[in-house]
Amino acid sequence: MAEIERIVSELPQGIGYEWTGLSYQERVASGQAAGLFGLALLVVFLLLVALYESWAIPLVVMLIVPVGALGSVLAVTAVGMPNDVYFKVGLITIIGLAAKNAILIVEFAKELWDQGHSLRDAALQAARLRLRPIVMTSLAFILGVVPLTLATGAGAASQRAIGTGVIGGMLSATLLGVILVPIFFVWVLSVLRRKPHVQQVDDDKHLPEKQ
Repeated sequence: MAEIERIVSELPQGIGYEWTGLSYQERVASGQAAGLFGLALLVVFLLLVALYESWAIPLVVMLIVPVGALGSVLAVTAVGMPNDVYFKVGLITIIGLAAKNAILIVEFAKELWDQGHSLRDAALQAARLRLRPIVMTSLAFILGVVPLTLATGAGAASQRAIGTGVIGGMLSATLLGVILVPIFFVWVLSVLRRKPHVQQVDDDKHLPEKQ
């Protein structure tokens, strides 16, 4: 569509064009992409707030989403694909996938922190223990999307756009996420929250009563 618009712009004055059918729908949808992307971010964030009953933990999770989005943009740009509506569908998908990887680390780090570990130790232990599950689930998803990037025939362009964007986003969210999520966890919680009070056990309660 961009190439057609470029060619038409070079025609003599007085000659115009008009999009119809699916092309018109794609053009209209492309103008709504920013709003849909923002709405998806808001929905995921509010769901996490309701789940954790906290603003800090969801913020840690959402900070990794731009990393996944950047990977999608770089992957599509590297292969010369247009920033069309199909790519935007994959970009919205990356919001949930990137958040999923971050939750695997944040959930475990929060449990360790609540048990009395320092923020740094909790984040490092969570990243180390959750590394294998994150890599395996992400690799399985990436391999499942590879056929989209190799699609041929009718509709192949849309499949390749979605597949390439999702793979790029998953690679960046996985490889960089295991490093950045612990950093975000320590930074955000050290700024927004105090260390939880760890209940001390009174040893006297466990001593046998004297006769």
